[in-house]
Order: sequence, then C-alpha cells, then structure tokens
Amino acid sequence: MKDYPIVLSIAGSDPSGGAGIQADIKAISACGGYAAAAITAVTVQNTVGVSDVEYMRPEVVAAQIDAVMSDLAVDAVKIGMTGTVQIVEAVASRLAAHPVLYVVTDPVMVSTSKDALTLPEAVEALASRIFPHSHLVTPNIDEASRLAGFPIRSIEDMDRAAVTLYGRYGCAFLVKGGDLPAAAGQSASEIVSESTDVLCDVDGLVHITSERVLTDNLHGTGCTLSSSIATFLGSGRPLREAVQCAVAYVHNAIVAAANLRIGHGHGPLRHFYA
Repeated sequence: MKDYPIVLSIAGSDPSGGAGIQADIKAISACGGYAAAAITAVTVQNTVGVSDVEYMRPEVVAAQIDAVMSDLAVDAVKIGMTGTVQIVEAVASRLAAHPVLYVVTDPVMVSTSKDALTLPEAVEALASRIFPHSHLVTPNIDEASRLAGFPIRSIEDMDRAAVTLYGRYGCAFLVKGGDLPAAAGQSASEIVSESTDVLCDVDGLVHITSERVLTDNLHGTGCTLSSSIATFLGSGRPLREAVQCAVAYVHNAIVAAANLRIGHGHGPLRHFYA
C-alpha cells in the first residue's frame, strides 16, 4: 500500500478548528496522509453555532483545485461543504478535468449545531453533479432521509435508504447512524449502547457497529469520518476495510475527547489521540 497518500479536501473553513477544512487536515494527517485543501466557504462559527457564511467565488474554488491537481499526485478527494449551485458546478467541472480514483462526498447540509450550511437549491445539484463522480457518499440520518425521500427511524429504514440511494446514484453509500436515537424520538434512557452505520456497495449491505459514547463533543464528526475514509482509500485499502478503519479511528477520537472542555457548545474530537 502507498505509505503517504495525498488527499485533497474541498470544503468550508471552521475558525474554531473542530470541523470543515481544519478537521479534515487533522484527520488526514492523523491517518497517515498528506492534506491539501481547496476552500469553498468561510464560516463564522464556533462550538455553539454558525452565525454567518461567506461562499467563495466559484472560479476561485476551481482555481484552487486546478492549482493542487496540476502539481500534486492526488490519490483521493474528500468533498464537504459546497453550499451553492455555482460552487457545485465548479467542483464537478474540475473533477471531470482531473479524474481521481477515489472521491468521498460528505453531503454537508447542516452543522452539528443544526445551522444550515448548504442552500436548498444546491442539494439537488450536489446529487446530480457530484455523486456521479463519487466512490462513496456519507450522509447522516437527516441527509439520507432527505436524499431518499422518506424518514429514517430505524436500522431497517437505514438499510432501505442505503439500498435506494446506491441504486439511484450508482455509488456506494454509508448511512451514518449516530443520530438515530434522536430521529426515532427516543429518550436518554432508551438510547441503545451501540451506534450502527450501514454501508451499501457493489457487494450489498454491511452493518458497522461501535460502542456509543455519551458526550456533547461531536463537532466535526462527519468531516473527520469522510476525510479518514478518503485517506485509507488513498493508501490502497479496499472500501469496506477503509470504512471500518475510519469508524474505529473516529470512535477512538470521540472517546479521547469525551470529557474535554473546549468551547461552550459541541466540543471537537481529539484527532491526534494516538
């Protein structure tokens, strides 16, 4: 396997350091890769919430991608927050111009604090223009529900959504189950001890489980997972192995950060726990 994969993250910036480009760079580095970045937006946010977003000009996003791709031998791309139809189109055009074997897309629609990051009209563009370039898409429960067109309240619903989305878009889907108790309306006493993610790929369905960690320090979890998957894919691991390694890495980063107090809201993961 390649010992130092180059991974390009195309995503927004989080000045508090827990999510977005900042989390991506940490995760890629911690998982043994070299991180490059193309910024799609500058957010004004911290662990409490997002108060403003300034989207980059599409031509600037495209130029950043061209600059990296024309110089670095990129092994994998992680796509996070795109935000607008114009940025989606810019990213899609550059992926077509610079084909990469592995593209992992995290369809970021809202932040951990439930603030909107992607404009509604951009979601359809993301699905039609970016998913066809993707090797794997990693929606959470809310995102998968919106993409699939029905509410997800159980693991069986997650299975159905993953199969539906794989069939519709022709790329693998990892439906993340960390938010399932909230989606199912469960109380704290009813929360199950395990978190289940559902992967649907060319070989069918597989469930990946990990112990649930009761903590508010989950800022940037999705960014971290998708970036680490891209890194493991870029190093040469098969998809299912890359996902399993990434889930284990994120779990350990959550455990290591569970009792930290960084900020007054949803604290970040401890990316360099090892």
